[in-house]
Amino acid sequence: MARAFYLSGMAFLFFALVLSFLSSISLPYLPALDFARVKFKSGFFSGSAKTLSQVRWGIWGPCIYDGNNDRTCVHTGHGYGIPIRTLDNQEVDIGASWTRGLAIHPVATAVVAVAFGFAASKLENGPLIASLTSFFAALMLLIAFAIDIALYAFVHHQIGKLDHVDATVSAGSAFWMTFVSLILVLLAGCTVCFGRRKESGSDAYPMFSKSSTGGGFLSRFRK
Repeated sequence: MARAFYLSGMAFLFFALVLSFLSSISLPYLPALDFARVKFKSGFFSGSAKTLSQVRWGIWGPCIYDGNNDRTCVHTGHGYGIPIRTLDNQEVDIGASWTRGLAIHPVATAVVAVAFGFAASKLENGPLIASLTSFFAALMLLIAFAIDIALYAFVHHQIGKLDHVDATVSAGSAFWMTFVSLILVLLAGCTVCFGRRKESGSDAYPMFSKSSTGGGFLSRFRK
């Protein structure tokens, strides 16, 4: 049972790492992995002098779809703005300040990778470090997810300012991948250390073992 807990924790970290890594690549390299998107159901709109029917936001750039559904993805680097203007000259702007924070995703991915590395290592205190690092990774993913929510909410708010516009704002696939990664890392933090501790027995942490000076911390409670 203990081994099952430990292996489950490693599996959680592995899948969280894969999902977080893919969401960190994001647009424009993987056009399907965006954090927010707008689909215009009727009419065509002009943003950056380009007609469009859909806009998707990624970490490293946006993807714009024209009226024929042809995609144009631009590598701008993190922190880019997109102006959206209707044919009747209504205009809103999704500024760079709302996309700059998305760059935290690769940082969170790196922390998840460190946690997985310690979980898979043979170090005596590896499971404990992996568990602590998992919780730190969860904090980083929580911040990243909060930034994703802020971007989605702002896009929804800005598009809502446009009168007589039939548009749908939705969270992209990378948005939900980040959420799943957060849940998996939290589960991993709770299972890796517990599972390895049970599997290794009392010698997993010397401070609790019989060989410790004075019979160990727990010896005082023995009858």
